[in-house]
Amino acid sequence: MSNILIKADDIVNKRSEEREREYGSFPDSMAKAAKIATELCNKKITTDDMYKCMVALKLSRIAHKAKEDSLLDAVAYLAAYNNHKNGI
Repeated sequence: MSNILIKADDIVNKRSEEREREYGSFPDSMAKAAKIATELCNKKITTDDMYKCMVALKLSRIAHKAKEDSLLDAVAYLAAYNNHKNGI
């Protein structure tokens, strides 16, 4: 098993061009998700809120069962949120 931080860095900062072509950029996806959530919830949901909600979801799954993929996703969302906050 390789280091979870290295795996998260690969997901967040070294995302392959193929993956980006298939799904679009991660920051753009989070911004779009915030807009969709705003409509669904009938209240303003920010991109910051979306990152926090995704981390919360992963932490709730870890509370049930600490699987490596949930841990990896939580770390990756935190790293992506840090990039978002730093304008990267």
